[in-house]
Amino acid sequence: LWGQSNMGAEEPNPTGSQRPARRRSLFNSIKFFVLCHSLLQLAQLLVSGYMKSSISTIERRYGLSSQKSGMLAAFNEVGNTVLIIFVSFFGSRVHRPRFIGGGALLACLASLLMALPHFLSGPYEYTDHISHGKASIDNRSAVCQSESNLNIKPTNQSCSQQDNPAQHVAYPLLLLGQLLLGIGVVPIQPFGISYIDDHASKRNSPLYLGLLLAATAIGPAFGFITGSIMQRFYVDFDKVSKDHIHLTPKDLRWVGAWWLGFLVASCLIFITALPYFFFPRSMPKEEDADDVESSPDCTKQRPDPIQELSLLQFLKSFPHVALRMMRTPIYLLVILAQVNQAALLAGLATFMAKFIEKQFNRTASLSTMMIGGVCIPLAVVGTVLGGVVMRRLNLSLNGASKLCAGAIFVCLFSSLPLLLIGCSTQTVDGVFPPGSGSLSCSASCHCPEEAFNPVCGSNRVEFRSPCHAGCNNIQFGPHNQPINFTDCKCVGGLGFASPGTCGSGCSHLLLPFMVLLAITSFVTSFTQTPSFMMILRTVPAEDKSFAVGVQYMMFRVLAFLPGPVLYGSVIDTTCILWGKKCGQQTSCLYYNLDQFRSRFLGLMAVFVGGALLSFLLTVRVLHRGAKTLQRRIVGII
Repeated sequence: LWGQSNMGAEEPNPTGSQRPARRRSLFNSIKFFVLCHSLLQLAQLLVSGYMKSSISTIERRYGLSSQKSGMLAAFNEVGNTVLIIFVSFFGSRVHRPRFIGGGALLACLASLLMALPHFLSGPYEYTDHISHGKASIDNRSAVCQSESNLNIKPTNQSCSQQDNPAQHVAYPLLLLGQLLLGIGVVPIQPFGISYIDDHASKRNSPLYLGLLLAATAIGPAFGFITGSIMQRFYVDFDKVSKDHIHLTPKDLRWVGAWWLGFLVASCLIFITALPYFFFPRSMPKEEDADDVESSPDCTKQRPDPIQELSLLQFLKSFPHVALRMMRTPIYLLVILAQVNQAALLAGLATFMAKFIEKQFNRTASLSTMMIGGVCIPLAVVGTVLGGVVMRRLNLSLNGASKLCAGAIFVCLFSSLPLLLIGCSTQTVDGVFPPGSGSLSCSASCHCPEEAFNPVCGSNRVEFRSPCHAGCNNIQFGPHNQPINFTDCKCVGGLGFASPGTCGSGCSHLLLPFMVLLAITSFVTSFTQTPSFMMILRTVPAEDKSFAVGVQYMMFRVLAFLPGPVLYGSVIDTTCILWGKKCGQQTSCLYYNLDQFRSRFLGLMAVFVGGALLSFLLTVRVLHRGAKTLQRRIVGII
C-alpha cells in the first residue's frame, strides 16, 4: 500500500500528452482523509461532551462536591494547555496522520480508564434500601424505631463493611483519564487541519474545513444526547438483577449508568483511529481548474518561518511574539471578549443541566437532553449564520466589531430575565427555611444522621426520610415497592407521607426558561466567526500561526481551566445540607434555590457583560484609529 503512494500521478509520454491517471489508493485521497477526520473528531468530542453531561451523576455516585466535579470537568485542559504550544513547532516535521492516530488511541485508553472506577467499585449503596417488602440491613433509616426495637451496629463496624478501597481511587482515576484525554487530543485538530490545507485544492479547502467545524460542533451535542440515554439505565444494571432495582430516575438518589457511554465512545475512537496508520506522510495535492490556471508563482507557498526554527529557538521566541501580539489593542480586546464567552460556555456546558435538574425538579436525563438537543444545536446554527452574515455583507474590521458588540448586547437582554425565572426551595423539615422544623417529634425514632430517602408529607412538607417524618408503617405495592408511609407523627399528628420529593413547584417555568436560554446560546455563538476573523486580520501574516496558538492557550488558561472550578465553588456556597457517609462529607443534598439561581446565572451575566465591554472598547479603538488615519490623509493632501 505504501509503495502505491504516487500511483495516482499523471505521467507524460514521449508525444508530450499525458497518460490517463491510474486509480488512486483510497488512502491517497484527501476526500477520504476528510471523512475519517470528521468521524474521529465527532467521536473524540463525544467523550468531552459526555463527561460534562455525566458530571452531576458522577458527583452523586462518588460523593463529590461541585468544586471537585468542576475540577474533574476541566482537568483535560491541563495536558492540552501544556502541549498545545508545541503543535505549531512540529507542524509538517512529523508524520501527521500517524501522530493523529497515536493521539486517538491514547484518547481511547483514557476513555476506558474513566469507566474503570465502576468495575473496581462495589454496588452503589444508598440509605433506606428496602427490598422484598422488608427493611434491609439499615432498617433504622426506613421508619421510626422505638428504643426497645433498636438494633444499632457500631458505626465503625458498619463503615468497615461498606468501605471499599476502590472508592478512594475513583476520583484520581477519573482525573488521570481526563489528563490523558487532554494529551491525546492535542494533535488531532491542528495536524488534521494543516494536513488537509496542504493537500486539498484551493476551491475545496474551505468546504473540507467547514465539514470539520460542523463535526466539531455536533460532537458535544451527541455527547450530551448519549449521556441523556445512558442516565436512564441504573448504574449497577450489570451487577444486580432487575428485581433488586427499586429506584426510579425521578428519585433524588438515582444514579444512571454514567460509565457505559465511555465504553461506547472508546470503541468509536478506536475504530476511527485505525485508518490514520495507513495514510502517507504526504500525498499528491488535489487539483482543480483554478489550480491548473494559476501561475507557478501564485501556487508556490511561502516557507513557514516557524518550520525554520529549532525547538530551542521556538521556545525562546514564543513569549516574545506572544507579548508583541498582546500589545496590539484590537487583538488583546478581542481575545478578552472571547475569553469571557469561553468562560460563559464552560459554566453552561458543565453545570446548566444540574441547574435545570434542581431548579425545575426534572430528571438528570431530561436536563441533559435540554442542553444537547436544544442549546448546542442552536449554538451551531448561530456560528454558521455569523459566518454567512460576515461573508454576505463583506464586513470590514470595524463592521465585524459592531456586529459582535450588537449581538452581545442582545445576549445581555436575553440572559438577565433568566435570573427571575425560578422558585424558592420547597419546605424541608429542619433544613429550609433555616431554623424551622419539628425534629424534636422524631427524636425518639433515633434516625441515623446519614439517612436520605426524601418523602413528601400530606401537609406538603418534605422530610429527609420516613424516619425523620416519624412514620411507623409502610404500605407496599404489587411489586413490593413502598407506596406510602403511614402513622407519621411529624405530619400533622398521624398523617401520611409519599415516597419522593415534594419538588420546588417550578416545573411549568421550564419552557420560558429554555426559550430564553436557547436565544442566549444562539446570539452568543453568532459572534464566533466574526471575532475569529478579526484576530486573523489584526496580526501580520507571518504571525497568524502564533496568534491562533496564543488564542487557544488563553482560552484554556483563563476560561476552560478555571471556569468549571469557579462555577462549582459558587454552587457549593448555596448548599444548605451536605450528605454524610461514615462521618465524611459527600455531595450536596439540598440547595438554596434562590441563591443557586442568582449566583450561578449572575456569574454568567458577569461574563456576558465582560464580553460586551471588550467589544465596545474594540469599536472605540477602531473608531479612534480611523479618525487618526483620516486626519493624516487630510494633512498630506
